[in-house]
Amino acid sequence: MPLAAAAAIGVVAVGVWQGLGDSAISGSSGGSGGSPGSPSAGPAIVAVAADGSQPAVSPAVISRRARSTYRQRLSEYGLFQGAMTELVPAEAVVEYQLNTPLFTDYAEKQRLIKLPEGTAAGYTADGPLDFPMGTVIAKTFFYPADAAQPEGPRRLVETRILEHRDEGWVGIPYLWNEEQTDATLAITGGEVEVQWVHADGAARTNVHLVPNFNDCKRCHATPTMQPLGPKARNLNRDVAVGDAASEGFASAANQLLAWTAAGILTGMPEHAEVPRLADWDDPSSGTVDERARAYLDVNCAHCHSEQGPARNSGLHLDVATVDPYRLGVLKTPVAAGRGTGGRLYGIVPGKPHESIMHYRVETTNAGEMMPEFGRSLVHEEGVALLTEWIEGME
Repeated sequence: MPLAAAAAIGVVAVGVWQGLGDSAISGSSGGSGGSPGSPSAGPAIVAVAADGSQPAVSPAVISRRARSTYRQRLSEYGLFQGAMTELVPAEAVVEYQLNTPLFTDYAEKQRLIKLPEGTAAGYTADGPLDFPMGTVIAKTFFYPADAAQPEGPRRLVETRILEHRDEGWVGIPYLWNEEQTDATLAITGGEVEVQWVHADGAARTNVHLVPNFNDCKRCHATPTMQPLGPKARNLNRDVAVGDAASEGFASAANQLLAWTAAGILTGMPEHAEVPRLADWDDPSSGTVDERARAYLDVNCAHCHSEQGPARNSGLHLDVATVDPYRLGVLKTPVAAGRGTGGRLYGIVPGKPHESIMHYRVETTNAGEMMPEFGRSLVHEEGVALLTEWIEGME
């Protein structure tokens, strides 16, 4: 599907900081090591806009030597065939879908996995699949001009790469150019203003925040860098298999079974034993409780869990948590400050508008909203689900 020009969709780039040239670099040159900005640290890359101002994101500090190991353009990964604007996966690149995806200001996303030739991912029951060294996971964010017509014109904004290297997983951001022909390394992140029409017919505008190199760790370091989405329970769903039908599959097949048959997933137990996360937006996939818990697991539990950076809060929102108090029921906050919205407990059964959790997801105030990073809009449909969930509690 050819993409319309960005201007036709009403997209304007605002403050895009690539960090590719010396004009975007501050600090002294020198060897590795030392503190940021010191002569021994190498040049610190700090995002700087055209007017000399700095963005409202944490600066990414990385040596010139380390930066040289990252591909400068997305096309160098070989993820797509044909015109990159079409987002057609290259041969041996696997597109995958999740039961419940992370909300990011209503952006649509394409998710890809590229395994090293001759390798396979290993099944794990709880965390992300065990991907071999050299695996590349890519997530491309885009906005259709009209959400009611997802196959129409769209604007590709960014692609986030997770690459499994010798030193572990590394998150690398890329910004798409205005021509929509490729994306460029964006160590320092950036901001892109997008204008689009929501499914309700209302025109909307928001600034899409592209994370910098360090921002990736804010969610993915739990406590070490790792993928978040591709877990067995979130991958356990039916998908259209396309050409796989010629290999013995129906037009729709379970994603994990298809991967096993294709030899790219090993160690999976009997399919009936694999957990399945509910689809937050599909009532047929589970109860209100199951769908709300799935929503919290995906959007909140990378921080709010026993391993996450918010573990000291005592609020654990992963799907495995069963203790109502750990979920926030009649739990007082450890340290929420003005983020409480003047409310006393995380969840007050039957009273969403007296619950701190409800306030956190319905506000857009910096320092108060949750998730604290990755959104600037209220996810109205997600809030409605959590409202129904809390109202149903006794």
